Amino acid sequence: MNNSGPLFRWIPWQFAEDSKAHFWTHYGLVAGGFLLAVITLIVQCRDPAPYGRHDKDGKAWGPKIPQRLGHTISDGLSGVIFFLLIFFLVGETRKYANYVFLALWLVHYIHRGFITPWTAKYSRPDVYLGIILGNIFPVFYFAGLNADWIGTARYDENYYYDPRFLLGILLFFTGYVINRYADMKLRALRESSGQSSYTIPRGGIFELVACPNYFGEMLEWFGWSIATWSLAGLVWFLFCSATFLPRAKHNHKWYQESFEDYPQERKALIPFLY
Repeated sequence: MNNSGPLFRWIPWQFAEDSKAHFWTHYGLVAGGFLLAVITLIVQCRDPAPYGRHDKDGKAWGPKIPQRLGHTISDGLSGVIFFLLIFFLVGETRKYANYVFLALWLVHYIHRGFITPWTAKYSRPDVYLGIILGNIFPVFYFAGLNADWIGTARYDENYYYDPRFLLGILLFFTGYVINRYADMKLRALRESSGQSSYTIPRGGIFELVACPNYFGEMLEWFGWSIATWSLAGLVWFLFCSATFLPRAKHNHKWYQESFEDYPQERKALIPFLY
């Protein structure tokens, strides 16, 4: 097959053509990822994870460890170290697009795993070990799956002109900016009101949704799924959505019940829709 191809092809890549075992292992893990996303949505719709404002008596998930250490382990170890190992050790042929995707992933997870945990103002200094362990598995799972994809898929030579590549990157960075803005806004609120105190976030996109940090990250991974044009990217986006949709709903409900002056027109996660 000629890898240069026309400017737009429905399938703009080749993947694991020389190894049926690799091909079917990858797509078997993709199928498992879809199942994990469904289970996550069901479980989290039923009951929010016991952290932060939802940490209630009698719902402990094992002993507690420092939040900063826990999030560095869960996001830094899996989202950065493990991702790089899979990308370079399992991957086969890499071109321009593959390294762009690597940079996108690292932009998010270096910040998420190493910068945010040590600069953020947490509402509580500790987190249940069970929550960290529960987060480690899916991040390892989907990080490995996506690292395998972008380290192995051979994209068309002109894919960086493809509308999917350009739109996906635009959405990714739009979501990244929203996510970072929301995190900085929430951190500033905690610094002004005290770590253990909650107030209503106001201004900017907070006037539209209760959880713009979740919305921004969901938009990032939606862009990722379009740019990579892969089932690995799609199933990662679906898993993140299965987490953010119920979390945002629970947080939105908590705000409504905790503050009489909470804006009733504000949505939970997606502006004007949800």
